[in-house]
Amino acid sequence: MRSIWKGAISFGLVNVPVKVYSATESHDVSLHQVHNQDGGRIRYQRRCEVCGKIIAYEDIDKAYDDGERTVVLTDKDFASLPAERSHEIEVVEFVPADQVDVLRLDKAYYLEPDERALKPYTLLRRALEDSDRTAIVRFALRQKTRLAALRVRDNVLVLQTMLWDDEVRSPSFDVLEKTPRITQKERDMAARLVDSLSEDFDPAAFTDDYQEQLRTLIEAKLDQGASLDTGATFGEPEESEDADVVDLMEALRRSVDRKKASQKTAPKKATKKAAAKKATKKKAAS
Repeated sequence: MRSIWKGAISFGLVNVPVKVYSATESHDVSLHQVHNQDGGRIRYQRRCEVCGKIIAYEDIDKAYDDGERTVVLTDKDFASLPAERSHEIEVVEFVPADQVDVLRLDKAYYLEPDERALKPYTLLRRALEDSDRTAIVRFALRQKTRLAALRVRDNVLVLQTMLWDDEVRSPSFDVLEKTPRITQKERDMAARLVDSLSEDFDPAAFTDDYQEQLRTLIEAKLDQGASLDTGATFGEPEESEDADVVDLMEALRRSVDRKKASQKTAPKKATKKAAAKKATKKKAAS
């Protein structure tokens, strides 16, 4: 991994120099636009409205327009801002971990300490673990002041940017002002459905079906070209069995029955303990 930024965590009089790395990456298939008549690549050009010339990226500045006047801001202007020059990740407060609403969380970054800062880095990590708290921090990155949550993942500190309070919209749905009558039988059946679908979360068990199907489609079109019958490749869309189900209890009952049926036909997952036991027996036999 390549670091995207360098800074220092500051809490109290303690300063921890760190490198910042993106914690996530996209594996989506990269697509571009083409002319549907001849397949020619469609490209966007940065053309000036005044002189009509195509402008190189390095010759472009940003500007603010209030409707009557335009203020041009250069890279030098942005670099002059105190917040932009600061490379400090300032710890503002430590809050209970469960008070950080996941709705506010945004981009995640890993923090790697300098070797000389390993001790204070480890001390901060353990303080967060022992107190079950999250550090709320403030820092500037890419011409924007950011609020973030500093928390622990395994043995690494993770910096996760947060939305500002005015960036989170308040839901206002008139329909939710009505309270429908839910019977105890419906609640019991819903609880049975939840119980039948209850598992320990394993993110590795889930894949992006759309991207896999898109790759299959691209490979098939590379082999067969325009003659490919996409309907035959993937089949026609199936109509949901529950399309005509109106009764909530009946829909819940069908869902529970379907889950039970799938559990009977699906092979049982081997637990880690069972797998370890099997490996031990095999080793003993050999």
